[in-house]
Amino acid sequence: MIIELEKKEFHNCEHLLHENGLIEVKAIIEGINPGRVFVDNQNSPATGFVWLGNNDGFIFFGNENNLAFNLELNGFIEEVIKPEAAKVNLKWFEALGDHAGWHKSLEGTFRHRPLGSWKQRVYQYSGILPIIPEATFLDSGYKVHKMDRHLYGNDRATNMEVMVDKVLNSWSSMEEFFEHGIGYCATFDNRIVSTCFTVFTNGKVHAIAIETEKEHRGKKLGQQLTYHFIKACVEANKIAYWDCVERNKPSIAVAEACGFEMVKRYDGCEFSIRP
Repeated sequence: MIIELEKKEFHNCEHLLHENGLIEVKAIIEGINPGRVFVDNQNSPATGFVWLGNNDGFIFFGNENNLAFNLELNGFIEEVIKPEAAKVNLKWFEALGDHAGWHKSLEGTFRHRPLGSWKQRVYQYSGILPIIPEATFLDSGYKVHKMDRHLYGNDRATNMEVMVDKVLNSWSSMEEFFEHGIGYCATFDNRIVSTCFTVFTNGKVHAIAIETEKEHRGKKLGQQLTYHFIKACVEANKIAYWDCVERNKPSIAVAEACGFEMVKRYDGCEFSIRP
């Protein structure tokens, strides 16, 4: 039987997490970032999955060869997950594993479905000083700001809701982000046009997300903000973590230009859950 845990029960899953697994799972199980947790046993789980709070996927953890769980999974997706996904207009079930053994298991479990797949790369910054090419210094008119209570409280950008909307995709509140996250944004004419901030963290490792408005791309704003993000991580003895789809060449180029080193690859699979 697959059941959903209450947040106060998430700690029951801590022993199942892979030491080198995905940061998103740890962030949710430890209660830092929002998400939902489903397991095979409420008090003594062996297998489970998290539904990321930003609706950016489902990550499986624990015993990938749990036959009872795997046999029930397809029915549970149809009866429970699919109706819940419809409420938030989520049309794809994107499945990832907390360790490499899960991909083969998921492919077998979902073999009867029209299944797509992709590859991800994980980068980490392990240097003691941030690297920034000379070309990444800002063009005239752009300003960098720390995404903190001061920026938020003084409403120093005319489109502050842009920053708020992005942050609240992965955090339960702005206060939670200010308490646990790191972030920087770039403004142009007092408008936020680029952001770089923590989307998931277990307290030590900070997964990064970068987005720049289309008309301001090509200005190396991503590299500039990443420099500040890395600098903040280094100074606080934190680890900057970059996860991207392998076919996203621009994202890979920025990561490598900023001194990130690839530490692993993993696979994901997906299928439609449209009503």
